[in-house]
Amino acid sequence: MKKLIVSLFAILLVFSLVACNQKSTNEELTIDIGDSDKFNEEEINNAIKIVKDNFAFPASTLTKIWYDEEESDRNIKFYLENGKGEGTGVKPEDIIVLLSNFDVDDSEDNPVLSPGSYENYQWLLIRDNKDSEWMIDDQGY
Repeated sequence: MKKLIVSLFAILLVFSLVACNQKSTNEELTIDIGDSDKFNEEEINNAIKIVKDNFAFPASTLTKIWYDEEESDRNIKFYLENGKGEGTGVKPEDIIVLLSNFDVDDSEDNPVLSPGSYENYQWLLIRDNKDSEWMIDDQGY
């Protein structure tokens, strides 16, 4: 019985440590909403919140999120002409691309990404209309 209790405690401890080592949004996260002719501050902040809430890379810390309208427009054009958005009917005013930087620690708990800093990672979000919530439709480089 004592072995069982010790084993269960050890398993709980391991799961607790693994959970502590999962994704993180840095308390010193830098956010820059930039200038926009397309979106108001609330729309951009709502998109940023979706990215922050969905950042789930193991052993990683989100360090910066920003909106750059020029870069966003370039990515939107590609998305609509050659990417996942081609032929979907989604309107350019219902698409936003955010950029981010994040760090992966050296714990080896991330099975995909090597330790280090990753910059200009893209998050493409869409919505049904101006009054609906943003949804992540694509992400990556």
